[in-house]
Formats: sequence, C-alpha cells, structure tokens
Amino acid sequence: MKQTDKKKPRVGVKWKLFGYLAAFSAIILTTLWICQVLFLDDIYKLIKTAEIRRAAVKLTESVGSDGFESDAADIAGKNNVCVRVFLMIDRNNAREILSLDTQPNCMSHNMSRIGVFTLFDAAENNSGKVLRRYRYDESTRIYYSVGESSSGNEDPSDEESIIYALITKTSDGAELFIILNSVISPVGATVRTLNALLCIISGILIAAAFVFAFVMSKHISKPIADINAAAKQLAAGEYDADFSVKGYKEIAELSETLRYAASELSKVENMRRELIANISHDLRTPLTLINGYGEVMRDIPGENTPENMQVILDETARLTSLVNDVLDISKLQSGVQQIHPAEVRVTQTVKDAIERYNKLVEHKGYIITFSYDREAVTLTDETRFLQAFYNLLNNAVTYTGDDKTVRVRQEIVDTDGTNQIRISVSDSGEGIAPDKLPLIWDRYYKIDANHKRAAVGSGLGLSIVRTVMDMLGGAYGVESTVGIGSTFWISLPIKSEESGADSP
Repeated sequence: MKQTDKKKPRVGVKWKLFGYLAAFSAIILTTLWICQVLFLDDIYKLIKTAEIRRAAVKLTESVGSDGFESDAADIAGKNNVCVRVFLMIDRNNAREILSLDTQPNCMSHNMSRIGVFTLFDAAENNSGKVLRRYRYDESTRIYYSVGESSSGNEDPSDEESIIYALITKTSDGAELFIILNSVISPVGATVRTLNALLCIISGILIAAAFVFAFVMSKHISKPIADINAAAKQLAAGEYDADFSVKGYKEIAELSETLRYAASELSKVENMRRELIANISHDLRTPLTLINGYGEVMRDIPGENTPENMQVILDETARLTSLVNDVLDISKLQSGVQQIHPAEVRVTQTVKDAIERYNKLVEHKGYIITFSYDREAVTLTDETRFLQAFYNLLNNAVTYTGDDKTVRVRQEIVDTDGTNQIRISVSDSGEGIAPDKLPLIWDRYYKIDANHKRAAVGSGLGLSIVRTVMDMLGGAYGVESTVGIGSTFWISLPIKSEESGADSP
C-alpha cells in the first residue's frame, strides 16, 4: 500500500521566538526553585563552613603579633564565631590563653578538658586541622556528631554546631591549639517564608515573561512577515511590491536587496514585452509579404515574374537574419558559445569579408570601401570576430545615407600603452543623438521612429557586437554626429604588423 508523505506543519518565527523565550523563563524559575527547595540548606552550610575556615586562616596569620587578642576579637565578632586558644605545654597539659564567647550555649566553651585533648589528637592525626559537626540532643542532653545520634533520629530543627580546630606554632616555637565554633541555625522557617515569597514572584515573573515574550517575538517577526508578503507579491509578478520595511540591520539589507531585485525584474519584464512586440512585428511583415506574393503568383496568370520572386527571396532572407540574430544573442548570453583563439590575419580577413558582402549588396547600389596602412595579425576567434564585424556592416548598410556608401578602415591605435587593431565602420546616415548613444548597445533598445526601419535584421546586431567583443576581450564604441553619420568600431590587441600601402 502506497503511503503519502505528510508534511509537518511549519511554525511561524513569531511563535518560535515566543516558545524559546517562554522556555528560557521557565528554566530560570525551575533553577531558582531547585536551588531554594533542595539545596538551600546545603548551600547555607557550605557558606558557614567556608566562613569558619577563612576566620581560622586570618586568626593563624595574626598569631604572635602584638595585637593578636584584638584581631581575634574582631574576627570573632565579624564572623560570629567563638574562639578558644590553648598553649600546649605537653600532650597532657594545656593552658587556655584566649577565650571569646560570642554565642549563647557555645559548644566549644561547654567542652570538657578531655574533649579538648580528644579534638587535639584528631587534629594532630589529620595534618594539624580537623572539622567536626555536632547537634544537641534535648532528650539525652548531650552533643553528638551529625550522623551518629544515640537515638537514631536526627531532628533538622535542632541547631548545628561546626567545630574547626587547628594546630599552629608561634615565632618562638610554642605550639598553640585553636578551636573555632560557629552555629548553624535551622533554616526550615526561613525556607518556608522564601517558598511563599518565591510563589508570588514566580507568578508575577511567569505573567511578565509571557507578555514580554509575545511582544518581543511579534516585534522581531513583523518585519520578516512583511518582507515575506512582499516577496510573494514579487513572485506573482507584482514588481511594484513595497519593500520599505524597517527593522534590524540584516532585515533592512534584505529589504534593500529585494527592492533592487524587483526593480531589475521590472526592467527585464518591460524589455521582454518590447522584444516580443518588435520580433512579432518583424516576423509578421515578411510573412505577410511572402504569403501575399505567393498567392498572387499562384492565382494570377503572368505574375510569376522575377520581380515577385525577388521579393519573396528578400523577405526570406530577412526572416533568416531575424531568426539567426535571436539564436545568436541567446547562445552568446547563455554561455553556450565557446571561444577558440588562433592567429588571425585581421587585414586579409576583413578584406575577404567585404568582398563577399559587396557581392550581396551591389545589385542594390551599395558600395563598401576598405582602407588600411599595414597588415596586422591578432590572436582571437575568427568566427566570432567576423560575427561582430558582419553585424556592424549590416547596421551601416541599413542606416547609411542616399549615397549608399559604407567606409571601413583599419588602423593601429595606442590604448593605455597597448597597440590595438581598430576596425571602424562609417555610414552617412542621420546620426544618433548624444543622449541615445549609451542605449544603442542594449539588446532590447527600440529604434526611434526617426530612424529608417531595418530592411533586413532584427535590431539585435549591436547587442551581439557588444557581447562578442566582451567574450573576445576586445573593445567597442561609437562616434556619431546628427545629420552627418555614425562610425562604429571594434578593437583587439595586436600581435604583429607588416608595412604595406594604404588600400582603397
């Protein structure tokens, strides 16, 4: 049985951001609850233990100084610890030299002499320091180590005492035994108070987090949603879609990019429509003439004349040129055409091309002249070069004046320190206005009504010239004067040259 794949529903960026922010808030609150409910007591004990250790270190550093007693009192008061200091005469004899009682019922001050020496032995066996924790059992009225209750039941509500003892020596070698005692008060009541407060705070934070997450996600996602909507309009062919979206830097850059893309697509679409209109017109005219003259020659006796046949042949040539131009420009700009450079004798190649072209147009009265001062050779693709040159000839023949003369000249010019072979093709036509010169190389540029309509060709010739010269690494240009004519030229780097007479 064939199963169909079901696409998972996609979640919008707004709800994605909302979910992430809400999850982040939930993690923070959960962490607070865990730390307070489960680990508050342990954290409190760790802090008190760290405090008594730091107090012991400070007290040890002050041993032997003149202000030892005042320093000890200051340390005991700030850290809320009881302090007892013994001068150890021998293992069975000790004299207490300092006693600071900062808490009521301090365990260290209720400790018997035997307890002091027992603690001393434990410190001596543990690298000179020992830490013990005790609780007071009300039923037996004795202190017991935590975890070693005589009754077997430890009441967390009882106060816990931390005893930290260490052995040190004075500068004269006397051995001192220091006992510090800190009391850890039960935190049960405090925890219950904090839990109640945390419940209230959690409720407020959850509500605030959801509102903040919703507002923030909506604020971030709105520009993206607007761009998405405009992009859909662009995809549907609405090139005037509004991409003026305000937002963060990346969103603004994306908006600007899409606005530029919409503008360029709009231009391409307009040029495409213009091209279709031009091509349709160019195709319709010769087809109409061919069909009309063909029907006349078929239906009317005596109309099968050479003149009528020539009209059909001319219009067929026009159709062939049109189709070839369209195919050429498509292949050139799609990158299908390959360049095969070889050594080309440019002067002879141009001369031969003009001779062939003259035979095609001489019956219409056109004259093409060629002049040069020396033979020149270059490295290029001869087929592509001739393609560009023939299109310049076609353009000149189409727009030349009543004298029907086209002048071709080869010359060697210095361009940026490099010798170039320049082939110029001049006509005596109406010329081109200066503001139109940058547009004539455009593949979709429409010829002005002032210009004579091409007898043969599609109007794509100059675009083909531009594309071919770009492929060959050459240059192209035009000089034109209204009422006098135009000179189009192409150039390629020279490889070698030979002296020769200037030929007409």
